[in-house]
Amino acid sequence: MSPDAHHPAPEDLRRDPLPLLGRTALVTGVGRRAGIGHAVARRLAAYGAGVYLHHHVPHDMEMPWGADSPEAVTASVRAALGDPAARVVEGPGDLADPDGPARLIDTVTKEFGRLDILVANHALSGRDGTLDEVDAAMLDAHWAVDTRSVLLLVQAYVRARSQLPPGAPGGRVVMMTSGQDIAGGMPGEIAYALQKGALASVTRSLSTALAERSITVNTVNPGPVDTGYATGEDHAAVAARFPAGRWGLPDDPARLIAWLATDEAGWITGEVINSEGGFRR
Repeated sequence: MSPDAHHPAPEDLRRDPLPLLGRTALVTGVGRRAGIGHAVARRLAAYGAGVYLHHHVPHDMEMPWGADSPEAVTASVRAALGDPAARVVEGPGDLADPDGPARLIDTVTKEFGRLDILVANHALSGRDGTLDEVDAAMLDAHWAVDTRSVLLLVQAYVRARSQLPPGAPGGRVVMMTSGQDIAGGMPGEIAYALQKGALASVTRSLSTALAERSITVNTVNPGPVDTGYATGEDHAAVAARFPAGRWGLPDDPARLIAWLATDEAGWITGEVINSEGGFRR
């Protein structure tokens, strides 16, 4: 530690407007402009990063809200670029395929030369139930997408980074959970809650395993976010539970996730962070 480490120079206290300049990021599950993944990708791009947008359009098309065209999503993220030289690239991938995560990491690494930031935002929606309704197929489907694919992505990401020369910027992994460990839980979505709980539980283990590789691992619970899946009385009832009287917006967790990707957050690892705006259960 240098003699001045406790007292940074004034210029070191000023925030860099492009704290991710020259870095590259993969955000999974970026299929809709109303989604959290899209908001995260725009923030990372605005901070100077080049971004790869993973999507799985068939999943979103099965949902009531549907999917946007990859071209429209990409154009929106590209418009936010803080570095004119940075690139935004999109590509599909079914992460339920056991080989899908490694294939995706390989694609991104070849596209950008290296991968600095991994945001595992994707998840399986639907195909779930209460304890009485849940069955093996539901459990297996959510395990494959919500948990197994995330761990395999992290594994492939770490292996890709092992090829980087000394002195490369530290790596960042951000996973997503859903508040299933907070009062009340998610009794209507047992399979989803189980697998998201597994990610929260493994956060500390992953962060300890990767600390010596200069990779931080954190998990974010965004709380209820208005991505278009609730309307009418249901929407109003949830809004009333926030002190601010509104739902979380996709950019609310996106600001936290983008900050976790910067050097400012380099001392934060192994944490499950709730970004819920005081939501009252």
